[in-house]
Amino acid sequence: MKFIACTPEAHAGAILDILNDAIVTSTALYDYQPRTMQSMQGWFEAKTRGGFPVIGAVDEAGTLLGFASYGTFRAYPAYKYSVEHSVYVHKDQRGRGLGPALMKQLIEAAREQQLHMMIGAIDASNAASIALHEKLGFTHSGTVRQAGFKFGRWLDVAFYQLILETPLQPVDG
Repeated sequence: MKFIACTPEAHAGAILDILNDAIVTSTALYDYQPRTMQSMQGWFEAKTRGGFPVIGAVDEAGTLLGFASYGTFRAYPAYKYSVEHSVYVHKDQRGRGLGPALMKQLIEAAREQQLHMMIGAIDASNAASIALHEKLGFTHSGTVRQAGFKFGRWLDVAFYQLILETPLQPVDG
């Protein structure tokens, strides 16, 4: 396995498959309907505009096994050092350490970009994702009860944060 920078041309279809599986089978994403290939264009454009990485894990044949990325946490200037991240692993590759490996790459990218806070919004019933984040040093910073409704039930969203030592000299404005 190796890590690569995902591109829309090479990876949009595989990312879409991973996301759509999460949408229809889990509460990892609070979407109801599978996304379209057209939506991936806007997704990648937003990542490029923001200078946000899309890190993929691929096997020897170049098959995407999982990916991690981050984006804008909130669209106000004072949040410029904070990002909300996500990590998704193909359903056939879970339990093999790809999630932690991708997250470590993403944390390093955030440090290199001089960010200060990584925030994960995790469905509170997703014990595996919560355990992954805690293992990597993320701490629970709050839960919003009944924030979403999917599969006929109310969903709580738990926020986990990792404070980084960067940037060394943050500035206003």
